[in-house]
Amino acid sequence: MKIEEQQLFSNIKKSLMQSQHQSVITQCSSLLSPSADESGANSDTGLSAEAKREALYLLAVAYRLSGSTQNAISTLDNLVALFPDYGRAFQELGYCYLKVDDKKAAHSFYQATRFNPALLASWQQLEKVYKKDKQEQALLLCQQQIQFLSSLPKPLLGATDLMHEGQLHKAEQVCRQFLSANKHHPEAMMLLAELGIQLKVYSDAEFLLESCVEMYPENDRAAASFQSLLSKLGKFPQAVELAKKRLAQSPDNFTVQVSLAHALVGVGKLDDAIAIYRELLAKNDDRPALWVALGHAFKAKGDMQEAVSAYEKSTRYAADFGDAYWSLANTKTYRFDDETIEKMVDQESLESTKLDDKIHLCFALGKGYEDRKDAKTAFHYYQKGNSLKKRTIQFDIGRTEAALDAQKRAFSRSSFNNTQGCQAQDPIFIVGLPRAGSTLLEQILASHSMVDGTMELHDILGIASSLSHKKTPYPFNVTELDDDACRALGQKYIEQTRAYRQGAPFFIDKMPNNFIHIGLIKKILPNAKIIDARRAPMDCCFSGFKQLFGEGQEFSYGQEDIGRYYVAYESLMDHWKAVLPNQVLTVQHEDVLEDLEGQVKRLLSFCGLPFEEACLSFYETKRVIKTPSSEQVRQPIYKTGMQQWKPFETYLDELKQALSS
Repeated sequence: MKIEEQQLFSNIKKSLMQSQHQSVITQCSSLLSPSADESGANSDTGLSAEAKREALYLLAVAYRLSGSTQNAISTLDNLVALFPDYGRAFQELGYCYLKVDDKKAAHSFYQATRFNPALLASWQQLEKVYKKDKQEQALLLCQQQIQFLSSLPKPLLGATDLMHEGQLHKAEQVCRQFLSANKHHPEAMMLLAELGIQLKVYSDAEFLLESCVEMYPENDRAAASFQSLLSKLGKFPQAVELAKKRLAQSPDNFTVQVSLAHALVGVGKLDDAIAIYRELLAKNDDRPALWVALGHAFKAKGDMQEAVSAYEKSTRYAADFGDAYWSLANTKTYRFDDETIEKMVDQESLESTKLDDKIHLCFALGKGYEDRKDAKTAFHYYQKGNSLKKRTIQFDIGRTEAALDAQKRAFSRSSFNNTQGCQAQDPIFIVGLPRAGSTLLEQILASHSMVDGTMELHDILGIASSLSHKKTPYPFNVTELDDDACRALGQKYIEQTRAYRQGAPFFIDKMPNNFIHIGLIKKILPNAKIIDARRAPMDCCFSGFKQLFGEGQEFSYGQEDIGRYYVAYESLMDHWKAVLPNQVLTVQHEDVLEDLEGQVKRLLSFCGLPFEEACLSFYETKRVIKTPSSEQVRQPIYKTGMQQWKPFETYLDELKQALSS
């Protein structure tokens, strides 16, 4: 929020506290009214998104306090439509409904706690509901949360509230101030680490949580947070070890057992993970999320029949569990029957369906209707799913473009003269945009006897993150690293990734976003091979727009964003080729489909590998694959994925314009 907006709202809040409700209504209404330009046409309010959210919220509060409940509800409905994950809006709705509709009030308070678990007042309202309805399990969980929030020092409770409302930098400031006076406070360390994760300062978050676990070995919340971060960073071997330690302390703890199984999937020990999932489900099969996790393990293993069965069981236990339907759609080969489509449409339309479930259902319905050749209805759901998702994330394509441009400014051709990093020749990096055919290239190379396939490794991103808070900011500090520092970072990468290898001389790192960090890669690993997986712009971007990613790839939820991102990616790849001549191989997806053998030979030649027939029959290679394309690359080459955007062309003008700019 701009400084002048902050001052304005500070004054409005003072008026609200002084019960000057009509004054607040007048001021907020004025702020939210579109202004007229010189021609007399209406233009936008001029408010930032955060300021618009604040104005609507304060207007609703003023309406409720002045007795205009219906106006308050209408304002809040508008607010929730614009900001569907704003917890305080739902809490205010709960207060509005208290006098008129107990069920809607309870639902609103529940939604408030889902989006902002720090809203103590909402938990206290839910406690009354659960006591009245004798919901013993829900009451127990509710009271545990009330007890936890009540035990937090007020500054930490305030910082937690700010974090869940998206005010990350304010929350960080409050948390750091508290820590300066209360060094090594475990809750403060965990909160600051969570803020670091949300701000993508992963190295700081990792250090904080690792320190917290060492200082407070009995604090399982700290251990759970640390294990979750390790998994997020792709450090699954460490996550497994930590999970085993936690399990030794709490052998019967369901949550810890599940977390161990998740980590085992991460290191590719699928049978061990599946055994844990099955054992837990045998004790209680009414666990929809666990069925989905089991399905993911079977999918990674290549057992699609078992995966589909697990996903379908999840939908039977929870008809509104969007992740289960999306998991079915995300196999790319599953087809929904009429009855399931109808059920999904009904669930998506219900007000009681959670936002995250609605998002998953929308993407699944988009795939379902696309399979039925109903482009109009399919696009409606794809668009709605993307729109809902985009409102829940903080993404600015301009900042991303600036970050990619910084890479071009940081690295020139001379930056790589006499580069003396780690001389290992093992790594083969496959980079590019998601949905560009990188999994196919990985499967082809992993079919070679001298190459290990791994997964999307996070290690380069972690190294880049560790360089982000030096005196000279990343990426400009990379060229300042001396030979010893470059060698050490390269060796660190080799050591960290060893756990994912099976002993072959070469291995693949298929993290698409590593295209941003090619300068860093070639400084610390000058002999690494870089392969750019490229796909026709409209095909690549529309495929990304249709995909609901597990995390990251925030640029993919808007046509303009994804188009501009593609343009910036192409520009950066052109730069890398200019400053690193003959060291980046672009493989066009369409060329692979048209001439598999020719492109495979070209690929192997670039990597310095002899030709092997197994690379042509890549679909017969058995290995763990955890990307959305896993089932597709277990089949021979087919061309049905080409120009899938064509039936949707009339809806894609914004994307076309962004790509042509």
